[in-house]
Amino acid sequence: MDGKPGLRERKKRQTHAAISDAAITLFLEHGFNQVSVAQVAEAAEVSKRTLFAYFPTKEDLVVHRLADHETEIARVVRARPPRTAPLTAVREHFLEGLRERDPITGLNDHPQVLRLTRMILDAPSLVARMERFKAGAERALARALRETADTPELTARLAAVQIVAVHWALAQDNADRLAHGEPADTRYAGAVADTEHAFALLENGLRQLAAQR
Repeated sequence: MDGKPGLRERKKRQTHAAISDAAITLFLEHGFNQVSVAQVAEAAEVSKRTLFAYFPTKEDLVVHRLADHETEIARVVRARPPRTAPLTAVREHFLEGLRERDPITGLNDHPQVLRLTRMILDAPSLVARMERFKAGAERALARALRETADTPELTARLAAVQIVAVHWALAQDNADRLAHGEPADTRYAGAVADTEHAFALLENGLRQLAAQR
């Protein structure tokens, strides 16, 4: 065996990609709520039954493109170099994402990325699905902290909630600015400064906030 996927697996991947591409094209052109599953199936030249075999819900047609990111922070923590604090690894990873204009950081002003972000925010069912996505990220990170940093269960859960919330808040701030016309290159320095500030708050346990009167 050469490790390459067989013909059946390649066809499955091609069908999956064809359905996904057809769905995103239609959703961006007409709006998520205005396009039916039947229309996606017709555009992809598959039956509704086949479509649902690959994507159990309409929301999956969009969210699956972000699926790898659900456990991304947890993977960063697990793969961090020896003697590197989990929070340091996550901060450096986010900063690297900003440099590379990774869409998950919100700092990508490619027109299709901006349109996809706006489409998600305009569809309540997709916003709700993203909240489930966020909860999954928290659970995965909590497990990673327990298993790699010997963190007590409650501490791991509370830390995961805060870290994921900061990650999402930073990305949302960047996405909002770009949605209002600010170029990614112009936003970059501010995004870096906000990231450093946010992770400094996490590292200091919000003592700065507690000290203010």
